[in-house]
Amino acid sequence: MSAEEIKKSTTDIFQRLRSGETIPADDPDFYRLSQASEQAIAELVNLNASKSLVDIHKALSQLIGASVDESTMLYTPFSINYGKNLKLGKNIFINQNCQMLDLGGITIEDGVMIGPRVTIISETHPLDPALRKSLIGKLVTIKENAWIGANATILPGVTVGKNAVVGAGAVVTKDVPDNAVVTGVPAQIIKSI
Repeated sequence: MSAEEIKKSTTDIFQRLRSGETIPADDPDFYRLSQASEQAIAELVNLNASKSLVDIHKALSQLIGASVDESTMLYTPFSINYGKNLKLGKNIFINQNCQMLDLGGITIEDGVMIGPRVTIISETHPLDPALRKSLIGKLVTIKENAWIGANATILPGVTVGKNAVVGAGAVVTKDVPDNAVVTGVPAQIIKSI
């Protein structure tokens, strides 16, 4: 067994995704991704059935495996495929019907506002059809005080800068600088704040 094979066999598949490794569909631990998604689905039932913000905080904390600050607001329904790779700061607002795929990691810093129906994706697949069922994690970071408009999509590996604004319906395919306003498909800078 090579040093690389030993490393892979002893490193958790979730850590490997967070590090950006390409995980082939025939990886012996690939089944764990489905198990984690099933657990997230069960926890989302509790979260989305919550009747108060206190209950939402408790359920969200359970889902992500970390305490959610009281200043953070989430309006349900909410959907995520794993949960444990979602890192939330303070004073965050997440509106209804947001979808997050966090196997590659999603970090949302303090003061971020996320509009309804926003999609944040931190995982992708190789372009080569023979390898396409493999999975690649790419960290998404939404920096302090950014505002993501309704129905925007943030793609894998993107960083949205501090105080930046992503216009409604935008598809963000590359990093957004601090204090920039982007709109369109693909998102382009239209001005600075």
